[in-house]
Amino acid sequence: MKVKEMRLPFSRRGSYLVISPIHKRGHDSNALYIRMIRGGDEKTGAVFKINLLDETDKHQNYEVEMTPHLMRISSKAGILEVCFSSERTIRMRGYGVRLELTAFTGFYDYALACPDGTLEINSFAEKRRFRLIPIEGKIEVDAPFEEEKSKFIRILCSPAHLNKAYEVALTDYKINYEKDLSIETSFHSSAQSAAEDFEIWKENTLKVPEHYETAREAAAYITWSSIVNAEGLLTRPAMYMSKNWMTNIWSWDHCFNAMALIQNQPQLAWDQYCLFFDLQDESGALPDFSNDQYSFWNCCKPPIHGWTLKWMMDRSDWISEDRLAEVYHPLAKWTDWWFRYRDHDQDGIPQYNHGNDSGWDNSTVFCEGKPVETPDLSAFLIIQMDVLESIANKLGKNEDAFRWKKKANEMFTKMMEHFWTDGGFRACLSNSHKQVISESLILFIPFILGDRLTDDQKTILLDSLLTKHQFETEHGFATECINSPFYRPDGYWRGPIWAPSTMLLTEGLKAIGEYELSRRTAKKFCEMAVQSGMAENFNALTGAGLRDPAFTWTSSVFLILASELNGGTDGN
Repeated sequence: MKVKEMRLPFSRRGSYLVISPIHKRGHDSNALYIRMIRGGDEKTGAVFKINLLDETDKHQNYEVEMTPHLMRISSKAGILEVCFSSERTIRMRGYGVRLELTAFTGFYDYALACPDGTLEINSFAEKRRFRLIPIEGKIEVDAPFEEEKSKFIRILCSPAHLNKAYEVALTDYKINYEKDLSIETSFHSSAQSAAEDFEIWKENTLKVPEHYETAREAAAYITWSSIVNAEGLLTRPAMYMSKNWMTNIWSWDHCFNAMALIQNQPQLAWDQYCLFFDLQDESGALPDFSNDQYSFWNCCKPPIHGWTLKWMMDRSDWISEDRLAEVYHPLAKWTDWWFRYRDHDQDGIPQYNHGNDSGWDNSTVFCEGKPVETPDLSAFLIIQMDVLESIANKLGKNEDAFRWKKKANEMFTKMMEHFWTDGGFRACLSNSHKQVISESLILFIPFILGDRLTDDQKTILLDSLLTKHQFETEHGFATECINSPFYRPDGYWRGPIWAPSTMLLTEGLKAIGEYELSRRTAKKFCEMAVQSGMAENFNALTGAGLRDPAFTWTSSVFLILASELNGGTDGN
């Protein structure tokens, strides 16, 4: 994998350090920054801006070329090479150009020359310290101190003699600096170590048809490099959604990443799946999202965890009874939470209080007010209770199994009375039960109920999906009918194609026996990802990637769907 346009952030598995542009006001989007992604996406995490200087101190324009283990920044004057020698250390080696690092200072930040010839930079905003270590050549610092902090911090790395190379290492730490032994190895060995780690990861990535191989490598890099080590609130190694700017984990995104890992890296898959249960509130609620420093509780995400667990169980014998026992009570508490705290009119049909709770943040089912009762939520809970029944039977909890079965069947009956119409499923406001006029794809997610639906219901839904409403394009299914007055090409959940909606739809179509349509949808998505990359979402009409261009759930869904096109197991 080689890229010249810097759309993918440069990092490595386990690291909270990233090198990338910053596409936000106040930053040069054509420049590279060394960033720290601890603490989530409410800040850019910019620590240093990277500049290249010629021998006359003139700033140089540069181009970037990147492989998973090596970044090469080239200007007319020379080259800077960059690699990660470990999760906490970046190595930088220059030829013909000098390296200028300008720090983003605030609060009480300062630079301090240390007796061993290294330089400590204390970043209060990032709650971290950084140690710049000269390996070859010299470092000079200009950091005038005024009252409480350095007015600015400018560091120049250059050869000790004319026409010589130089090399420095940058390490991050919290309190006390301890030498990273990876600095003892050569730059080449450091880069090679990262390359070998990536190759092992890629080998364990799902296999795809040969003509998808380049996209598979990109998806493998995005998922590999987006993992951070267990730290703070993160009890397990965690795959972030991206190391560009979506630097959190949301409590349904993690499910799709777990699904892509279950076949070849089951322990890591289990870690992804269980992360949010480790954070679960006593009431049973799961946070909307989390990072190493805080969890956000103002919203939640849909209960797809039972559906996810069943999908993984169908494809892996690794999930033993001990592991099912580990997750049974958290999954039960999460299920009960919806009935206890999200059913204000007590009709047995839980609600979404906000679009963000559904994962489809601005879907048109939320156009007419809140809270809203939607059939996808009921479908997820029915499947979750079916799964809890299955687990309870395996664990010898017969009374629990009977209770879950009874509750799931009762809810399905209520769901049909509540949402089914002559033309398919509807959404409605809670309390009044007034129908919400919407042409959102979310109304077709109940396909996942499979044979709980009658043949007539399946036919009506398919006719509505394929004929009455224009959802399907040459790239897949739009999240809002493209003839809807609310359709927007870059409208988030009002038009663009997303990985999770595609994954749920393809599985739903298989559940009702529509295997060819499911396969066609999967192929369209994969072809689009090959052309446009692993973007956060895609323009439904053009297939162009939108928003964050390096998203892990897109990578994971691509790998799953492409693997099934390649003849991999699909659970049937």
